[in-house]
Amino acid sequence: MSTPSHVALCQGCTDYSRPADVQEMVNRALSILHLPDTFIRKGDHVVIKPNWVKEHDERHPGPDSWEHVVTHPAVIEAVTEWAASQLDGSGKITICDAPQTDSSFAKIREYCRLDEITAKLQSKYPGVQIALLDLRPEEWHAVDGITVSKTKLPGDPLGSTHVHLDQASEFYQFKGLGKLFGASIDMDETNRHHAQANHEYLLCRTPMDADVLINLPKMKTHKKVGITCALKNLVGINANKNWLPHHTEGTPDQGGDQFPANTAKAKLEHSWMGAAKRWMKKYPFLSRIFVPLKSVGRVFFGDTQKVVRSGNWHGNDTCWRMVLDLNKCIFQFRGDSQRRSEPLRYLTVVDGIIAGEGNGPMSPDPVKMGVIIAGTHPLAVDCTVARCMGFDWQRIRMLRNAFEIKEMNFVPFRPEELVYQTSPESQPQPLSALEPVRYCRPHFGWVGGIELKKTP
Repeated sequence: MSTPSHVALCQGCTDYSRPADVQEMVNRALSILHLPDTFIRKGDHVVIKPNWVKEHDERHPGPDSWEHVVTHPAVIEAVTEWAASQLDGSGKITICDAPQTDSSFAKIREYCRLDEITAKLQSKYPGVQIALLDLRPEEWHAVDGITVSKTKLPGDPLGSTHVHLDQASEFYQFKGLGKLFGASIDMDETNRHHAQANHEYLLCRTPMDADVLINLPKMKTHKKVGITCALKNLVGINANKNWLPHHTEGTPDQGGDQFPANTAKAKLEHSWMGAAKRWMKKYPFLSRIFVPLKSVGRVFFGDTQKVVRSGNWHGNDTCWRMVLDLNKCIFQFRGDSQRRSEPLRYLTVVDGIIAGEGNGPMSPDPVKMGVIIAGTHPLAVDCTVARCMGFDWQRIRMLRNAFEIKEMNFVPFRPEELVYQTSPESQPQPLSALEPVRYCRPHFGWVGGIELKKTP
């Protein structure tokens, strides 16, 4: 059996046109890991967590622009089939995520043919119950990024898990407390759950209660944490994403990371946006009025696809803390909010066949990487992913700081122990020896902040 610091890296097909080739790459990666026969047991509940953040690239709405944004169904099918075969005819598989609140789960199901895939596997493994689940309690309907209405959803049928990290949180004694911005304009809600020694999260119970959690992230760049992969994918197990701090209002000289510099335009934008958020919170029925005003603001302040704002840069000192906290929750707590007495059986399989570079995670450009990466620890996997993309993981706060966790540490290895292996016949090699598969472009707010130097 491999150690948590051991990662499988398989290269092969660079498109999804031949599902059998995808299946072969997944199986090869899993064979490298030498998982024990008892990793998945008869009767287990296996939860598979893809990245279903959005049904399309934000720039190109429609059914033909999602392959570089979400975990591809060919990878989901390959991993689900493997898991079903391990259950020995009895058990349950739930494929679930909480997409971005303004995403359409109906379109994700349609574009990715998820019902067709689950029906096929259900027929092949009749003793295994296979289900699709949208974990969100509500879906927001937005116009140009402004929420104009909300629809209640069933959410997680098992309910939610309330986890208090408190002094074990990466936000404990953080200088930005009181100025944290979450997933919506209601900053008061975000800061109520992260104040003084109180730091808490509301998580969906289905993934927290899983006997086995299989994380299926997409390999992409990310505007707030540098890259999004195994660690960041846990944002999709939250029952209330507004409890998740994404940035701290203000500029670095003010103790914030919303903007990189305290310019006159940044001051004006902060003031204008602050007033708009307060009005929309107080009078939500007037939200449609702000849609044309946002267009005017875009002309004056610049488009978010080109201008750094909202913590979308390498100086973000907030979002990485939230990501590490979520991983503490899943590795340290059960669905009943009590501490785990046995280690979580955890596996990550990364869809890196077509990855996303540039303005990820919602508007990345597709890049053919042709890799499947697998491991039993998210940090080891993410460090490998960063290296494959031509990024220096030691310059990414989310990854570097994970090795320095003092409370509720879930990382049982040191950086020098990171190794990768490319085939069952090869020997593990130190991660520092891995040549990038491709030197990907980071999000523009991260340019110059995380890239590896190209070898001659």
